[in-house]
Amino acid sequence: MAVPDNHTHLDIVVGERAPEVGPGDAAVIAELDAASAVGIDRVVQVGIDVATSRWAVGLAELDSRVLAAVALHPNDAPRQGDLEGALGEIEALVKHPRVAALGETGMDFFRTGDEGRAAQEASFRAHIGMAKAHGKALMIHDREAHEDVLRVLDEEGAPETVVMHCFSGDAEHARECARRGYYMSFAGNVTFKNAPKLREAALACPRELMLVETDAPFMTPMPFRGRWNGPYLVPVTVRFLAELVGEDLERFCTDVSANTERVYGSWSVEVS
Repeated sequence: MAVPDNHTHLDIVVGERAPEVGPGDAAVIAELDAASAVGIDRVVQVGIDVATSRWAVGLAELDSRVLAAVALHPNDAPRQGDLEGALGEIEALVKHPRVAALGETGMDFFRTGDEGRAAQEASFRAHIGMAKAHGKALMIHDREAHEDVLRVLDEEGAPETVVMHCFSGDAEHARECARRGYYMSFAGNVTFKNAPKLREAALACPRELMLVETDAPFMTPMPFRGRWNGPYLVPVTVRFLAELVGEDLERFCTDVSANTERVYGSWSVEVS
């Protein structure tokens, strides 16, 4: 039962063991093969700055199991010496046929203080505009900024497809996102013992808006918490969610796979 991992950082997963790893490195392909062996046959490789966004595009060009997402991470945007220039490079990359999303962008009030929030919000608004202009999904990083993320999306007018990556809100926030038609992607932290509100959010998420991810190498699911995460561990989260929502595992996998392709399109798109 094939399921995609709709948000992973293989450059970080492999880079911890092999610094300066290239997208065609054998260790990267081994991670994809390990995932394929357990039914995780497609991934979205996510950029967090210009360099990693280029890396993501390079991997998507090399391996048909990979689509790319490109963006400036909200914590990276305030650090840019030339924010407009960096955004221009992201917009050049988003035109690539194997780039499926602008992400991860958004707002993060946990790591970015008041002094960086204006640049963070400006970057977020720019990514929203790019997603609408180029017809790509918008993949959102939202940490302790739920109300402001929704405010900016409402003010700018959200693109057709919005994904709340590594959903971190409660059931009420899930209902607000669902009311707007936003997809919610759940990672391994939904399995943590100290995450009852996140499980309540998963129960509040309509099945047709639910996605699954690793956010690898982070958010490793129980009982493997503490281990470096990878797409091969998606089945642990998938089984947990299927049981939580009371759905047959095969049906759940089919639905999540269909939802993911509805968001990002087909992985078979060719480079012209």
